[in-house]
Amino acid sequence: MAVREATTDDVDAIREVARRSWEQDYPDVLSRESIREGVGEWYSPELVRDSIVWSQALLLVADRDDEVVGFAHAIWEPDDESAHGEGGEGHLLRVYVDPAHRGEGIGGQLLETTVDRLFDRGVDRVKSMVLEENDLGNKFYQSFGFERESTEEISIGDERYTECTYVVRPD
Repeated sequence: MAVREATTDDVDAIREVARRSWEQDYPDVLSRESIREGVGEWYSPELVRDSIVWSQALLLVADRDDEVVGFAHAIWEPDDESAHGEGGEGHLLRVYVDPAHRGEGIGGQLLETTVDRLFDRGVDRVKSMVLEENDLGNKFYQSFGFERESTEEISIGDERYTECTYVVRPD
């Protein structure tokens, strides 16, 4: 398996991994309508393409035998006070692995590679968010040294949920 930067040829595969992941992970948390609306809004072809080409976004895919089996999506904001554009904050927006390929270390490899690349770009902390009811997701971030920083209410479709924010800093 290889972790590589996504290309525009990967848009449909990324969207499919997202859809299957949401359907697997959230049936007891989100309604079917919220899943459909969330995937449609957050993973529209235009938004996925924009994330691939935007200079302050990083979209990595896990590729096994020419099949995208997972992805990680991050953005970063340089610290405006830094004279050299260093510092600032990275946001790990998503790490998803196709349910058929879970338990193989793919998510961890995507997370570690993404965080390392953000730190290489000079950010001094990386934040990630996960729904509070997603026990597996919360444990995943904690197992990689992320510490819970806060919670807030968010909307997905017409429903409200609590989202946890985690943060990690370079060693």
